[in-house]
Amino acid sequence: MEYMSQEGYDKLVAELHELESVELPRVKDAIAEARDKGDLSENYEYHAAKREQGRLLGRIRFKQRVLANARVMDMSRLDGETVQLLSRVTITNVASGKSMTYTIASPHEANLREGKISLKSPIGEALMGKRVGDEVEVHVPAGLLNLRIDNIEL
Repeated sequence: MEYMSQEGYDKLVAELHELESVELPRVKDAIAEARDKGDLSENYEYHAAKREQGRLLGRIRFKQRVLANARVMDMSRLDGETVQLLSRVTITNVASGKSMTYTIASPHEANLREGKISLKSPIGEALMGKRVGDEVEVHVPAGLLNLRIDNIEL
């Protein structure tokens, strides 16, 4: 079971619909067009389109599995006392004094550019269940980080 926000669920449904209704027919048309050109054994366009179809079908199956196991979080049941999925957390790197704000998201919604980190990332895992004022040590590829939780909001 994979918990996610309503926004993330809706975005995944839209992506799946785009793949099934726009991308897949486009690839099928490309296969038909390449097939009409004759000998398939040496037809690069045909083989490229078939590879694209296989890749696309794999993406569609993956998104279908994610949606089948997805559960939308009920925001009214969340409290702002501890860090949990969908919490917006302001943390400070104790060593450098640099402050950062992230939203804890499901792995399928994580996007650092949008300020969303996965709850399965090293920082996300370390923050889960902690409260304002708590300090956590996080092992990241660059070394060890000491982070202090300054604020938690929903």
